[in-house]
Amino acid sequence: MTLRVVSYNVHSLRDDLSALASVVRDLDPDVLIVQEAPRRWRWRTKCAQLADSFGLVMGAGGLPGLGNVIMTNLRVRVREHWCLRYPLTPGRHLRGAVFARCEVYGRDPFVVVGSHLSTDDVERPAQAALLRPALAAVREPIVVGLDLNETPGGPSWGLLTEELADAAALAGRGDQGTFPTHGVDRRLDAILLDRRLELVDYRVHETEQAVRASDHYPLVVDLA
Repeated sequence: MTLRVVSYNVHSLRDDLSALASVVRDLDPDVLIVQEAPRRWRWRTKCAQLADSFGLVMGAGGLPGLGNVIMTNLRVRVREHWCLRYPLTPGRHLRGAVFARCEVYGRDPFVVVGSHLSTDDVERPAQAALLRPALAAVREPIVVGLDLNETPGGPSWGLLTEELADAAALAGRGDQGTFPTHGVDRRLDAILLDRRLELVDYRVHETEQAVRASDHYPLVVDLA
């Protein structure tokens, strides 16, 4: 049995929503980790409508996750969820992370995490330093999808990959960019894996529809 997890920064739904829905439906994820999902007025309705356009259901996040959302298909059940908020720097966005304890029938539970780190070079590593112990406290195998707003080799990457494996590096595709879709030239996005999990495949989903759908390409992993 394989589990497909997709991590996707959807650019606050500013682009072609039909293309966005088509991209996600074509990928057919069991779990979708979203950055920049609705987090303000009528966020519950907007997140539910977005999930429905993808053929998925809301699992966790939204306003409590500060724009980080976890969606699933009906194969995966969210048994518990919680959120982490990073300290607010005046004049900047309030950011955080969402956690969901999930299971597939007859299988051991696992935890999915989504986060979106700051664009500020000082604030971002401090957020990673808060996320790291929260991840370490999880006992089950963990999958993290996030936009680090930093390229590999930066301090935030270093903090978060001390215990977790970078799926792109495992697959030998660490040089493949994720942003921006109009002239991709850097890798800001990652899926990080518990070393107890077996990676079957990793890829950046680069298509014409994905260019219309967001300024980030989605990341796809298949796990045994």
